[in-house]
Amino acid sequence: MKRLFDGIPLSKMSVSMTMNGAVIPVLAMFIAGAEETGVKRKQLMGTIQNDILKEFMVRNTYIYPPEHSMRIIGDIFAYTAKNMPKFNSISISGYHMQEAGADAVLEMAFTIADGIQYCQTGLGAGLQMDQFAPRLSFFWGISMNFYMEIAEMRAARRLWATLPKERFNPKNSRSMMLRTHSQTSGWSLTEQDPYNNIIRTTIEAMAAVFGGTQSLHTNSFDEALGLPTPFSARIARNTQIVIQEESGICRVADPWAGSYMMESLTDEIYAKARKVIQEIDELGGMAKAVASGMPKLRIEESAAKKQARIDAGKEVIVGVNKYRLEKEERIDILQIDNAKVRDSQIAKLKAIKEARDNDRARRALENITEVAKTNGNLLDAAVEASAARCTVGEISGAMEKVFSRYAATIRMVSGAYKSAFSKEDEFSAVVERVKRFAEKEGRQPRIMVAKMGQDGHDRGAKVVSTGFADLGFDVDVGPLFQTPEEAAQQAVDADCHAVGASSLAAGHLTLRIMERNHALNEQLRFEGFDVDVGPLFQTPEEAAQQAVDADCHAVGASSLAAGHLTLIPALIKHLAKLGRPQLRFEGFDVDVGPLFQTPEEAAQQAVDADCHAVGASSLAAGHLTLIPALIKHLAKLGRPLVSLCSLRTRYILAHFTSWNSDW
Repeated sequence: MKRLFDGIPLSKMSVSMTMNGAVIPVLAMFIAGAEETGVKRKQLMGTIQNDILKEFMVRNTYIYPPEHSMRIIGDIFAYTAKNMPKFNSISISGYHMQEAGADAVLEMAFTIADGIQYCQTGLGAGLQMDQFAPRLSFFWGISMNFYMEIAEMRAARRLWATLPKERFNPKNSRSMMLRTHSQTSGWSLTEQDPYNNIIRTTIEAMAAVFGGTQSLHTNSFDEALGLPTPFSARIARNTQIVIQEESGICRVADPWAGSYMMESLTDEIYAKARKVIQEIDELGGMAKAVASGMPKLRIEESAAKKQARIDAGKEVIVGVNKYRLEKEERIDILQIDNAKVRDSQIAKLKAIKEARDNDRARRALENITEVAKTNGNLLDAAVEASAARCTVGEISGAMEKVFSRYAATIRMVSGAYKSAFSKEDEFSAVVERVKRFAEKEGRQPRIMVAKMGQDGHDRGAKVVSTGFADLGFDVDVGPLFQTPEEAAQQAVDADCHAVGASSLAAGHLTLRIMERNHALNEQLRFEGFDVDVGPLFQTPEEAAQQAVDADCHAVGASSLAAGHLTLIPALIKHLAKLGRPQLRFEGFDVDVGPLFQTPEEAAQQAVDADCHAVGASSLAAGHLTLIPALIKHLAKLGRPLVSLCSLRTRYILAHFTSWNSDW
């Protein structure tokens, strides 16, 4: 921590930290590190997120069960109220709920309800409302729904001015002030045509300012691809500077006041949010509502419905499901060697443990465990442990001995895709084919969706699971934070036909489910096939060289947005230069059809070229309409068709069959 803040005057600089599950050790290290550089606790300024309820709903970086997690929040409230009067002890976040799929009403209602629960926690810790409530802050996500976002922020201020007064009767008006930070949406950023993201972020930033945010974070346009580069970060920073310095928007407070549209929309959101909060009250408050799973399920339902609308083309995403580029531009991205970072951190931890007074560290950790059993202050004990150079893992582990580790119940939403595609004959046709498969095999096709690594964002995995479930698949959703070995074993134990791995931040490069484990290879590595996964953002030259170095029999290239028109031909060229078969899979000739073919044109091309097999690539649920049409036209032309997959892993290598309707 001292190295992190070297050269930063903590007595003058406000520091914001997004920390939740491991909030005790990280905040303790911040305090201890500041004191060792001569900065007193009372001088420290900043914000710690410390919003554990939303972790149980959406972000999933919890460690301990809800009851013990709320005790930690109370200890932080008490400690900061006594020792750090300039420090915001919590940032109550709706941002992560929106990123997980919550609509405006759910984001606002659940966030305000979280705030009420935290007030009750502070009171339960023996504090007066006015001792801690003025230091509460809020954090909103800002989406592309421009008018709705402005109305939501206006309604939230009204709701927070009302509910604390009704329930706690504070004397200080600042206890009812909704101080807020906002961040433009990360979920709205697209990998395709990424420069559109600059426009999206600008629109979202304007909505935040019109809504009355006190501070603002604007995302960089390349964050759908990786961490921002200095170039993209500068554009993001300048977006809000231009709004602030050039537009004049910030010179007017609440310019939408009096607008019939805006006032009625604000009233509508306010009323709907109060109704949701009433439901929460009937469950016994937000902590009990979270324990029941209600908020999490509502958010996942909202996310699934939104994605189904996008996949059905009912909600436009420019550059993704409409107005797509024929050829995507390649942009520079920032790449991090995660393995190198991990090895470096392990070496640093080893050095710290070798240099510290281990007896002092042991006593400090034992004290934390004892305090966890009693009513002492955990943050106070952790500051001493941090000074003794105990690690984040050790401090967390000392509390875990008493609190235990929380494991969430996995639930899955269904019906969203069925509703969005209810009028599509092709959707019904796929459902019928799944039924025929079940009749033939004696059970439904079974897929496991695995979520490995330390990333807790599971929106993508849950939405994909919903889609498969609505088609009639049995879907196993793996628990968060699985290792590849655990995911592979679960898939084998459940006798899954297929496994899909969901990852963010290039996790697939290190967290491969197809680990080189001979005991599992037979069932998970395509019946004994070795599979090499190339890194992201390879050039055709690099991909060709990797294939040659690994002595691959075949090369498969994955691309989006017409990449196959330029990148795959280049790959074929470089493979030929290196003396390898030209992407021909040990003798296969490969014809690549042009973009934007109709099913009729694709079928005719396959017949004219006398192809043995046809593979169709589609996005945005195109397989529900285009591929069945292709099958139909191939059948009319009397051509054999590849059995794309009988949904068993061992049949993924397609075998040639005569046309039949049970493909």
